[in-house]
Amino acid sequence: APAAFLHFRLGAGSPAMAAAGKRAFAGGGNRIGEAGKFEGEFKIQKQAPFVEHRLKVWERLLAKHQDDLKTKPRKAIKIELPDGKVVDGKSFETTPMEVAMGISKGLADSVIVAKVLYKEAVESLKQVIAADIDDSDEEQQPQDGAEQCVLWDLTRPLEGSCRIELLKFDHQQGQDVFWHSSAHILGQAMEREFGCHLTIGPALESGFYYDGYFGDRKLKEEDFATIEKHAQDICKEQQKFERCILTKQEALELFSENPFKVQLITNKVPDGALTSCYRCGPLIDLCRGPHLPSTGKAKEFKVTKNSAAYWLGDQNLDSLQRLYGIAFPSKDLMKEYTKFQEEAHQRDHRNIGKQQELFMFHPLFSPGSCFWFPMGARIYHKLIELIRGEYRLRGFTEVITPNMYDSSLFKISGHYQNYKDDMYSLDIEKQDWFLKPMNCPGHFIMFDSRVRSYKEMPMRFADFGVLHRNEASGALAGLVRVRRFQQDDGHLFVRPDQIKQEVTAGLEFLNYIYGLFGFQAAFALSTRPKKALGTKEIWDNAESQLKAALDESGREWTLNPGDGAFYGPKIDIRLTDAMKRKHQCGTIQLDFNNPIRFNLQYRREGDDEKVEGQEEDKDKGDFKGAEEKDEQGVVIWKEGKLKNGFERPVVIHRAILGSVERFTAILTEHFAGKWPFWLSPRQIMVVPINEKANEYAKWIERQLVIHGFFAECELTGKTLNKKVREAQMAQWNYIAVVGEKEKEDLSVNLRQRDVEKPLGTFSMAELFAKFKSEAMPCSKNCEEFEAFEGRLPVFAALAAAAAAAPAAAAPAAKGGAAADAAKGRARPALEKQNSMQQRKQCADLSGDDVEHFLGHHPYVKGFAPTKADVELCSQLSDSHFPETPNLRRWFDHIESFSATERASWPAA
Repeated sequence: APAAFLHFRLGAGSPAMAAAGKRAFAGGGNRIGEAGKFEGEFKIQKQAPFVEHRLKVWERLLAKHQDDLKTKPRKAIKIELPDGKVVDGKSFETTPMEVAMGISKGLADSVIVAKVLYKEAVESLKQVIAADIDDSDEEQQPQDGAEQCVLWDLTRPLEGSCRIELLKFDHQQGQDVFWHSSAHILGQAMEREFGCHLTIGPALESGFYYDGYFGDRKLKEEDFATIEKHAQDICKEQQKFERCILTKQEALELFSENPFKVQLITNKVPDGALTSCYRCGPLIDLCRGPHLPSTGKAKEFKVTKNSAAYWLGDQNLDSLQRLYGIAFPSKDLMKEYTKFQEEAHQRDHRNIGKQQELFMFHPLFSPGSCFWFPMGARIYHKLIELIRGEYRLRGFTEVITPNMYDSSLFKISGHYQNYKDDMYSLDIEKQDWFLKPMNCPGHFIMFDSRVRSYKEMPMRFADFGVLHRNEASGALAGLVRVRRFQQDDGHLFVRPDQIKQEVTAGLEFLNYIYGLFGFQAAFALSTRPKKALGTKEIWDNAESQLKAALDESGREWTLNPGDGAFYGPKIDIRLTDAMKRKHQCGTIQLDFNNPIRFNLQYRREGDDEKVEGQEEDKDKGDFKGAEEKDEQGVVIWKEGKLKNGFERPVVIHRAILGSVERFTAILTEHFAGKWPFWLSPRQIMVVPINEKANEYAKWIERQLVIHGFFAECELTGKTLNKKVREAQMAQWNYIAVVGEKEKEDLSVNLRQRDVEKPLGTFSMAELFAKFKSEAMPCSKNCEEFEAFEGRLPVFAALAAAAAAAPAAAAPAAKGGAAADAAKGRARPALEKQNSMQQRKQCADLSGDDVEHFLGHHPYVKGFAPTKADVELCSQLSDSHFPETPNLRRWFDHIESFSATERASWPAA
């Protein structure tokens, strides 16, 4: 994920949490033992005894919770609807479902969840600690302030005056709730059939999963039908979802026979705090909610796949079975999903990669690290070349940094403390070293290599360095999740007043690149979380600059309150591909944290002339900054002093492609293996009609390769139709068919992929002009001069030569110079006679001007042939204009066209 550039959350799957709960148990029975693994008796069984025990405890605790709700004061509240209409209600009585029924029964039947914006303080929003989420999700809990927004169960009474929005399944948050509830249905089916210990079951972007402890039992595809039957029965039973608030001790009693839930409660819920649980039928689970009114909302249910997983994501802990599923509120939606999955399977980058021989993985010698075949390497390098070309135009300077570092660097950055187990360690001369998982620490070292001035800002470093991350083997998934990869990393060191301009430029850069591939990009601004580094003033200023940049971009954007990284706000970018799937690749993140941790600073304006060391005399007082210690109490990082006359830069972390591997996977599926010409590893296949044309076909291939195109020649003895068909199946963009006629005319008969009829006969000049027009895109024409104060260099005006030549000059003879040459008549030689006079006649151009222009442009008007080339060719034949190498090449090139071809050229 792009957010992993700097910040690695210490969540449910972190080593720290795993260690904290290695001995988790409540009372007797099963438990998580000293080694962090399940201890006790477990067997696969239907209707496991712990279910009955759990239900008995639940009934008692639910009755207590309901009695507590009865004591809540009822007061009149105002409920505002999206259209502005206000409905009267009573706190702790009126539910969102009642509001929906008041509008229409059809709405009540289709609504999934309520989105409630409270206009007054609501105590219950601060009461509950969710035990089923990781630390990063706590940032999404309601923020302090008068207005508090939250998703709300339809059957849960409202608690204050609010604005309410009723969400259906077509809303993203509605889908999240629907699939979260479906995960509980799946968990209940797993418990019914196997008596497993459920662990965690979240909603996904499309569907859901549930992890369970099955002992030594491995789930198989044959089990899917049985589990689906249970799930369908649960849906038909229309079990209601009930919510209950518990103390920590009550939760431990409720789940006393599930040591995994006990561990979550022990580690996540502080003593004296409350947590929430939900019940549907016999299933009771730790959950923050909200949920569907009943299981009956899920009309279609399907188990899709299974996999292995580890408790808390730690391979040293218990192995779990993970079951994935999908559910919908209608049969039509399930049919659409099934059709979509079939198309997705055909587009799967792993299948296409194998078919087109782009890449491979080896499960033994280097799992998670890609082997790129020549065709795949072409795509990989083209993507880097695209970004590298734009870097040159946009003021980035590319750097190269080491692949491995001493552990002390990552202690400064914080990666050692929070991410060590996900990095590859090395023992070098009895010192801990690590392969780098990201480029930014190396860039910080380079910035700090000497005293920097405000004049050097912004400083834009770019790096395609090789990165390694120790991903769990079960998480590896083709190119999407790998252990070795490269990123188009960019780190910008800017002054605070430069944030907006650099973010605006970054957004334009993103939009340009994504537009080349036909992606639609959605932007979201994630703002200050509860746990944030730096003052509120710094955050407010940074957020205002990000907002201004987003507004200036002209793109729609949304707000994610409290979802920023701890070190700064960020802009998240999600792409929508041809299959309407969303991918997060690019990111723009502000970072106030690492400039402090690495003591980065630059001399501010007005202090630039001071002698270094002079500022130290003004402040000799002791500086005591923050510091961090390891488990042995040794200081591993200490805050450095900001010198007088200096300021800290803000770092902007920026990526567009993100991981080149992952972006290649996305592109493969987006294009379904039909690569655009400029990116294609198979651009032109030359196919001779018979053996007589083989040598000419090889010559065509050679010319294409010399000019930078990817071309091959099909010289087997197969029939012409079979050669063409196989080239089409291999996704060659163009097929150039050649025979005796093409050999005689130095031309090709061109066919295009997915175009039924041939494009026709192309001369070599036309062929190369066509291919060059489809070559690597660039945001700027790099073969044209920019004007200086409205003026261009004189040789850029060579196209005016034809218009300035004497109007009375004799036109070319019918049939042209090529026809004369065919009859054996030599054309007039270009001589160096009267050159000065002729230069005056030809738009006052010097020989050097002409030579330079023609060295970069194939025609007098730039890049396309016009009547001006014909006229000038005829005039110069009789003018004795001075001959130069490029002029001679241009003259020969024009004469290579037939009279018919030249007659078809447009007017200048």
